[in-house]
Amino acid sequence: MATSAPLSASFELLDDRIKRAIWAQGWDQLRAAQEAAIPHVVEADRDVIIAAATAAGKTEAAMLPALTHLLRKEPVDQAILYLSPLKALINDQFHRLVGLCETLEVPVVAWHGDISSGMKSRFLKDPRGVLLITPESMEALLCTKGGAVPRLLGRLALLVIDELHAFIGSERGKQLQSLLHRLDLVLGRHVPRVGLSATLGDMRLGAEFLRPAHADDVRIVTASSGAGEVRVIVKGYQEPAVIDRKKAHEPASPALIAQHLFETLRGSNNLVFPNSRREVERYTHLLTRLCQRAQAPVEFWPHHGSLSKELRADTESALKRKDLPATAVCTSTLELGIDLGAVKSVAQIGPPPSVAALRQRLGRSGRRKGEPAILRGYAIEDALVPDCDVDVQLRTGTIQLAAMVALALEGWFEPPAAAGVHLSTLVQQVLSLIAQMGGVTAQRAYQTLCGQAAPFQGVSRADFAALLRHLAAKDLLMQDSAGTLLHGPLGERIVNHFSFYAAFAADEEYRLLAGGKPLGSLPVSQALMVGQRILFAGQTWRVDQVSDRDRTIVVSRAGGGAPPLFAGDTGRVHTRVRERMREILAGKGDVPFLDRQAQLFLEQARRAYSDLALERTNLLDTGAQIRVFTWLGDAANEVICLLLLRKGLTAGLAGVGLDVQKDGLGEQQVGELLASLAGEPLPPIEDLLAGAANLEREKWDWALPPALLCRSYASVRLDVVEARQWLSSVASQSRK
Repeated sequence: MATSAPLSASFELLDDRIKRAIWAQGWDQLRAAQEAAIPHVVEADRDVIIAAATAAGKTEAAMLPALTHLLRKEPVDQAILYLSPLKALINDQFHRLVGLCETLEVPVVAWHGDISSGMKSRFLKDPRGVLLITPESMEALLCTKGGAVPRLLGRLALLVIDELHAFIGSERGKQLQSLLHRLDLVLGRHVPRVGLSATLGDMRLGAEFLRPAHADDVRIVTASSGAGEVRVIVKGYQEPAVIDRKKAHEPASPALIAQHLFETLRGSNNLVFPNSRREVERYTHLLTRLCQRAQAPVEFWPHHGSLSKELRADTESALKRKDLPATAVCTSTLELGIDLGAVKSVAQIGPPPSVAALRQRLGRSGRRKGEPAILRGYAIEDALVPDCDVDVQLRTGTIQLAAMVALALEGWFEPPAAAGVHLSTLVQQVLSLIAQMGGVTAQRAYQTLCGQAAPFQGVSRADFAALLRHLAAKDLLMQDSAGTLLHGPLGERIVNHFSFYAAFAADEEYRLLAGGKPLGSLPVSQALMVGQRILFAGQTWRVDQVSDRDRTIVVSRAGGGAPPLFAGDTGRVHTRVRERMREILAGKGDVPFLDRQAQLFLEQARRAYSDLALERTNLLDTGAQIRVFTWLGDAANEVICLLLLRKGLTAGLAGVGLDVQKDGLGEQQVGELLASLAGEPLPPIEDLLAGAANLEREKWDWALPPALLCRSYASVRLDVVEARQWLSSVASQSRK
């Protein structure tokens, strides 16, 4: 049988059967990522990161050489472990791999909570081939079959970690690091790791995450697929002035945006990101009604984490169909690399949670050769009226969206918050280790989880001992007469429930109560103090009481008509975004991707920026409070708020800065107070956060001693260095 000419030297390294499969697919060349990665992966003797754009063929860049390695010995007796953050991504990869692997006589098993026990038993009986698994199922495997792990995974040749960036800087990432470290300890060797990522800005951070303490040994493969055409437009919509603020009213802009989406997206596959589950439901409802009125098939499908797996699967299937168009209205659930077929465009309503998220979303479109990536942004602003809020005058929603789009087009995105210690996950891993080993000494637990190259190596022995004592006091663990740590009564019940295996908690909102009556629920991202103000249902409320255990906030109506000092969670914004916002406001040229209405918002914002003299001052008397314009990210702004709260002031995050309740103070006194903070020593984190509620942000935070809870919260959500630098600059200016 005649064979075609080889594609490349890397192609020649692959097994002949894989080569034939590639030819059968009609490939005329390998992708750049595949070309670069194959020589580093095929020997399965080193750690590798493959970083390339979305849809650049990273999965094949890892799996084709990994399968070649398995096929060097027949029958195949080794295994590849593929770890993914999403069940849907595992299902997708399973269907992509199973056809190829059947011809290679390599078993493929998908393993997660929705997979039948029958498929899982196939791997338990014959642990070879490819195992596709989530971290949660990997946790369950170690907990429930700890003694069998050497037999089940002893012939593991390679670990492939997909969507590496989705793990870095999160409690789930700490869990993954711990699982990989524990697996290496059980097997008595370093199993080579291959990380795949589309949005990994700092390659050193990625290497340190993939192999802690041995980042220099990680081979980094980067590949550019060549920047394709990107088309962007941001459309502006103005909400009419509200005549009677006491009456409930529906905003007008969502219906107008839905009409534009309906007219623009019908007949093609698209993704629409409104940023929250509530807004997903709103826009899906509006778009469905428009389809019904037009007597047209419904093309708009919802997708978010609160929907059942069946409903999410229906949306994913609709997007993959080639015969009928479909658009998903979704949250971040469709950001990651599930193959959705040809997505023509992406719509973003309001500023996205981050530039990284926007870049990931934009990468979903324009995957077909010759087709551009298309992004439609939608900015909503209130009408300008006398005495309107300064954020309305500055059109901050439009300016933030413009800044984030500009940064994404330049290739910048937020570095992962890799400094987080995530002690919540340490609680889970202690309990998991006890389950895996049937009991463990405190010394061995410390060495396993906090020793050299371990995921929690920054935790001291004294802190670990304090943690164990606290867990014992909460009945999560106990110690027998021989010194072995065992599960306590509460720990036993928790570990034996399926929910234990996830290191992260489902997103929860705080319920708002006023006079004993529920107002609704609100996501809350910063530390809360009694006396702060919250905007909800178009009204301002004072925080009277916070219960982390019940997830409730008791509020009362705020008097005096003061604007809110706190408005819930719209995503933690990075300082670079706020700096770019200021650059746009201080600039003079057009922002080319804004439509006429959005351009008008920009002109109004620049006029307000100039009239308020914000180029020269960082303080503004807004009536009931002083707005402090820091142009910093939320992590630094929250530190400044906490320092002011220690001085007896009431302060809260307010977009590009923070608001300080006047209480008789003027701009000069607030400025002097800020300058004085630069000369004072920073209090210990436990003192800085004393009296703060809502510190329990991660699943197991409730089980941490107060001091460790404060340090864990601060490591993830506070930027003390940046805050001190800004205060020092304020002090320097005041001395001039």
